[in-house]
Amino acid sequence: MTEEVLQAIPHRPPFLFIDKVVETRADGITCSRTFRADEKFYEGHYPNAPLTPGVLLCESVFQAAAIYLVKKAQASGDADFANRTPVLCRIENAKFKGMVFPGDEIVIDVKDGETLAGFYYLTGTVRSAGKIVLQIKFALAMIEKK
Repeated sequence: MTEEVLQAIPHRPPFLFIDKVVETRADGITCSRTFRADEKFYEGHYPNAPLTPGVLLCESVFQAAAIYLVKKAQASGDADFANRTPVLCRIENAKFKGMVFPGDEIVIDVKDGETLAGFYYLTGTVRSAGKIVLQIKFALAMIEKK
């Protein structure tokens, strides 16, 4: 993982599912992650036929979105961003369309939607080998750190 990722969100291994930021845009972000064969969750999901859990693919999208919101706040000059952390508050329409295996690299694309009363509505798409494996709609809120 890059320093850019570590500076943006509080997640750390073994629960960090972004390796690098590929591109930041005004309307979203693209990140990537390679799932290594030695990751512990593969021992139980599934023995002798490892498959990346769908919930971890979702988490990679949420982490990419958190990075995007932090970068967006920084770019707008929001000095208070350091006192807030992005927190998941809604998941809608998660559609799994393929599988991710050990050694696969995923590309995560997050697009900004609307912002209502401090809630940021976004969409995410995860691709592996150029094919869509996950599409999801969700919302994050920027919560005061305690």
